[in-house]
Amino acid sequence: MSELKTPLYDIHVEEGGKIVPFAGYLLPVQYATGVVKEHLAVRTAAGLFDVSHMGEFVVSGPGALATLNHMLTNDFTNMTEGRVRYSVSCYEDGGCVDDLIVYKFGEESYLLVVNAANRHKDFEHLSRYILDDTTFEDISDTVAQIALQGPKAPEIIAKLLPEEQIPQKYYTAVKSAQIEGIECMISRTGYTGELGYEIYCAADNSTKLWKALRAAGEEFGCIPCGLGARDTLRLEAGMPLYGHEMDETVSPLETDLDFGVKLSKPEFVGKQALVDAGTPARKRIGLEATGRGIIREHMPVFKGDEQVGTTTSGTKCPFINKAVAMALVKNGSLEMGDEVEVEVRGRRVSAQVIPLPFYKRS
Repeated sequence: MSELKTPLYDIHVEEGGKIVPFAGYLLPVQYATGVVKEHLAVRTAAGLFDVSHMGEFVVSGPGALATLNHMLTNDFTNMTEGRVRYSVSCYEDGGCVDDLIVYKFGEESYLLVVNAANRHKDFEHLSRYILDDTTFEDISDTVAQIALQGPKAPEIIAKLLPEEQIPQKYYTAVKSAQIEGIECMISRTGYTGELGYEIYCAADNSTKLWKALRAAGEEFGCIPCGLGARDTLRLEAGMPLYGHEMDETVSPLETDLDFGVKLSKPEFVGKQALVDAGTPARKRIGLEATGRGIIREHMPVFKGDEQVGTTTSGTKCPFINKAVAMALVKNGSLEMGDEVEVEVRGRRVSAQVIPLPFYKRS
């Protein structure tokens, strides 16, 4: 399968982005500035990300709410218009299909945003659970998405939009906003642990929107950022990533996503399996390397001689300046502050169990 290009591909090349294949797309992993500078820009000023590879599905019609409550783990019953809600989609056996966010734009109108690599799998899976009077469509190819993240993001957005078109609260959205004549949907969401916005527009308008955001952000030190910084930022903020902290073998309750799982709901796909499983067998934890070495994913975690789990993501995070990792470990095997060892290329590196997230915006 040949890799796809997002509508902003030419801009990334023009901006000097180092292009790599990711989730079926050709995307910049970093720019000439490098991952560390991009990461720090998002923590101290602002960064701009092309996230047009993400998938967008529309759920509409009189049966839309019932369908969402049936196919996803969260409860959307009391959700108001303009709100955004996190959820997980499960298999019947309780394993994760994907995590996603849901936007409500009307009693019969919802938008689902899913992970790029899972787009086709998700659409096929969710299509099996569509109830009567519901339309389900994949509009991903017509939509571009740009994320503006960092403490200066509100000042940058304020240059482009009147206050009433800017979402004020975390996990809220404005369905119709105009940036330099471009019709946009804008939400106060993100995947960096920073204050920020995700802005959606028609694919054809993405280049103009990117340039408008770049121009508005220049005086605030906003720079374009690639996949590398996106990953280090989300890890530093303790945010799970599909294929790392969760997959079809991991239940959302094992990876600490119970805030997005409402077992009080009458039913949803996978609920029975989650209930039958009882206390989750594993738990997601944070680790900080106290010995020399950088911990990566898929590395065994030992308490004494016993392997208690495996790391799921790990790197040296630039802002906190520490080598950290997330891991899935046997529930009850470790307490906060415990010393463990992680096997890194055949040698043991000492680490300590520390709280998640590693970084929290003050």
